[in-house]
Amino acid sequence: MNQSVVSEFVFLGLTNSWNIQLFLFVFSSIFYVASMMGNSLIVFTVVSDSHLHSPMYFLLANLSFIDLGISSVTSPKMICDLFRKHKVISFRGCVTQIFFIHVIGGVEMVLLIAMAFDRYVAICKPLHYLTIMSPRVCILFSVASWVVGFMHSLVQLAFVVNLPFCGPNVLDSFYCDFPRFIKLACTDTYKLELLVSINSGFMSVGSFFILIISYIVIIFTVQKHSSSGSSKALSTLSAHVTVVVLFFGPVMFFYTWPSSYTHLDKFLAIFDAIVTPFLNPVIYTLRNQEMKIAMMRVFSKLMGCRQIFKHLNFEQT
Repeated sequence: MNQSVVSEFVFLGLTNSWNIQLFLFVFSSIFYVASMMGNSLIVFTVVSDSHLHSPMYFLLANLSFIDLGISSVTSPKMICDLFRKHKVISFRGCVTQIFFIHVIGGVEMVLLIAMAFDRYVAICKPLHYLTIMSPRVCILFSVASWVVGFMHSLVQLAFVVNLPFCGPNVLDSFYCDFPRFIKLACTDTYKLELLVSINSGFMSVGSFFILIISYIVIIFTVQKHSSSGSSKALSTLSAHVTVVVLFFGPVMFFYTWPSSYTHLDKFLAIFDAIVTPFLNPVIYTLRNQEMKIAMMRVFSKLMGCRQIFKHLNFEQT
């Protein structure tokens, strides 16, 4: 068969236990709302505060914007499906979800590499920082991340978009992704599974090692100059390393581990979709005094505007 006859896919979800479903609903809802508010606040603060108009915060705002997408691609449907007996998604909806998961994943990988490069220049070449990390370079990083993300996702979809789906339509998950999606095709998909794993696995593992090597180079470079600078660099990079491990850990597990699915897959998927986007703003704001001060300035301005509007409304009445 050259044409798909499956019009929708059925999710098995996370669990059938009512108590666990209730816990996951509360847990997921809190973290989803918190991640949306936290990342939105970072983007708004960087855009509004002129003191944060620098390459580092430009890249951080881009990362927070991407984290908004990560939270929104799978989490809302997963939360809504928790108490539904029949959890379904249309064929087009499933493909769309896969497309955006890999677009956003590719964009975030490149952004994390750009942020590592930014820290390398700031710590190892401080006198040339503004020359190297010019506004043009920052925009090029942003554009390159989206180009890589779209290309990565389109290449993945090219492997599977014309596969015939004529039989089973049950996915043992709460979202659509390539490994499980391909297995439902009515044809031999061994080579396609291998290609998809190589594509996503190579990109994630390669990006991870590039980042780790770059951080090691920064530390060794700083240690050659001063021990005090080394401790400062470690403090600066620890937030970046934490974010990298939180993001790449589950991704590398999904695409490099043997294709035997366990409950660990679902746990890591929840962590990657809900917890990681929440932790990113927490990690970057709690360890960054400048960001906390800028947020206080933004709140002060907003409260000042609110008082002015209240006064105007009072005078009109």
